[in-house]
Amino acid sequence: MWSRVRRWVPALVIALAALVDLLTPTSVSSAPLLAVAPVTAVSLFGPAGVVGVGVSAMLVQAGLAFLDGSYDWQGDAAVQITLASVTALAVGLNRSLRMQHASASRARYAAEMAQRAVLPSPPSRLGDLRIAARYVPAEDMALIGGDLYVMQETPFGVRAMVGDVRGKGLSAVTAVSVDIGVFRYAADHEPDLPALVACMEEALLRESQRREGLDATEGFTTALIVQFADDLSQVHIVNRGHPAPVLLHADGRARVLEPAEEAPPLGISGLDAWASPVETHPFPPGAMLLCFTDGVTEARDPAGVFYDPAVRVPHMVQSYLRQTSHFPEPSTVLDLLARDVSRHSGGSPQDDQALLALHRPRPQQDLLARPRQGQPPGPGAL
Repeated sequence: MWSRVRRWVPALVIALAALVDLLTPTSVSSAPLLAVAPVTAVSLFGPAGVVGVGVSAMLVQAGLAFLDGSYDWQGDAAVQITLASVTALAVGLNRSLRMQHASASRARYAAEMAQRAVLPSPPSRLGDLRIAARYVPAEDMALIGGDLYVMQETPFGVRAMVGDVRGKGLSAVTAVSVDIGVFRYAADHEPDLPALVACMEEALLRESQRREGLDATEGFTTALIVQFADDLSQVHIVNRGHPAPVLLHADGRARVLEPAEEAPPLGISGLDAWASPVETHPFPPGAMLLCFTDGVTEARDPAGVFYDPAVRVPHMVQSYLRQTSHFPEPSTVLDLLARDVSRHSGGSPQDDQALLALHRPRPQQDLLARPRQGQPPGPGAL
């Protein structure tokens, strides 16, 4: 609504200036207020629009002077020159603003292409498993950082990883590329999760040795690696220093899958030898596994209270169930989560967030979501 209303601001400024001039003595000039009108148009219109607002302000000033019978060629000519000068300045500011906007758009486009290259979106469906992913950057123009997710179907079942690389900038993006590349290779070749994790560990250690001048723990990755049984009845999890995922049941109840045995992040095993314990949990029909990085769990409200997805996500899902009578799609859950974290932290994210929702629909729910042969999928189908 504001985007539509604000385009009338220059006209309102001119109208206010005219009203002030008509209600005050002739000794009071509304010219300074009229000069504001073309400035307010800088971010609203193109150069022609700014000129139009400036010319309108000049015509109104001249008309008011003639109406008052106080028009003075010398004094009012100076006012007209001032209004024309302010209009010319506003046109220059408008041009500069448009150039900066074009440059920012090109930078954002380049960042989007880099994000798609380094962090491609996972498929919306692998077998009967529905998938949704989100990357929420802490900075608007930095569309990719050290958080990551990757998902693929392998000979050993569907495997996924959500991770968070220590550090920022190009070094973090480099580590993300290594993590994703090694995971994609190892997930297709290593028969069990500990062997997959060991392969990633070795690759990260080699990468840290190539990058000179970094301390022993620079570039480590907290990682949550999951593997689903062929029939999706179970999910196997290796947690290496990462926030525990939340298992949502079909009725909206939630359980945090905290690891029974702590393990450090990937990339620091050179300091000691660590095991990668695998934990197995039931994954019943209708359940959803919600994975995220610490940008979610470390988001704070103004009082310094951390965001607790195990409490807030079930509340949102149960509210959605009451309103719609059906379990939300994975993309809907991630939308709800991202908005709720933003509300909790009071606006923009405090850290990057990688979100991944993995849903095993009930058989009847899956049939409703599948389009009949020859028909395109509906807007809610994944």
